[in-house]
Amino acid sequence: MDPALRYSRQIRLQQIGEKGQRRLLESRALIVGMGGLGSPAAMYLAAAGVGEIIVSDFDRVEASNLQRQIVHRAADIGEPKALSAKATLEAINPDIRVTALDWQLDDEELVRQVSEADVVLDCSDNFPTRFALNEASVRTGTPLVSGAAIRMEGQLTTFIPEQQESPCYRCLYPGGGEMAEACAVEGVLPPVVGVIGTLQALEAMKVLVGFGETLCGRLLLFDGQTLEWQTLRLRRDPACPVCAGRGGHA
Repeated sequence: MDPALRYSRQIRLQQIGEKGQRRLLESRALIVGMGGLGSPAAMYLAAAGVGEIIVSDFDRVEASNLQRQIVHRAADIGEPKALSAKATLEAINPDIRVTALDWQLDDEELVRQVSEADVVLDCSDNFPTRFALNEASVRTGTPLVSGAAIRMEGQLTTFIPEQQESPCYRCLYPGGGEMAEACAVEGVLPPVVGVIGTLQALEAMKVLVGFGETLCGRLLLFDGQTLEWQTLRLRRDPACPVCAGRGGHA
């Protein structure tokens, strides 16, 4: 399909244009977690023409996932989520390259994948993975878009290690997150993860193209019951065990 036709509606935007579309087509995004957040994030980035998308998830599709994980279908139950997601993304846009990693990334492989990406989307559902991604992001200087949702609430922020004043995920959760909640226990409303995952795709496109203002240094909170938004300032923790000694430039 002619790219000028496929992407015409976003090329018309002055913030994107032909130059921005080329950047998207030449970019590589790593999405960790093909669940409720990763589904809409990956689908929108594929549709928008991010040239290479790496999807990472070592779980398999279960019936209880289908309520909110829209990248999967009923026929995919029992299949690895990464492979199921790859098939959907390729159906949305056969002109991009999609790589499925259906195993758990170890420390060095995770760092390598993060270092090779232009942006990383944390769509995981547990603190160990989030902390590992954050450390790899800080170590490699790769921008990290972090989203989370539980019950009827969601949150979103972006970390850009190359910006001197950017905090990291550990600045936000210095205690380690031992009391983390899970959707399996607490429940979650499908459109809430859809809202946050979609906004992760938007933040990733801002990072890749370089338009607008990202959420770096800000935490966006969403209440699905009232449709109210709050924005909190996030500051870099000078005593953070992960980013305190990091270099960078403003």
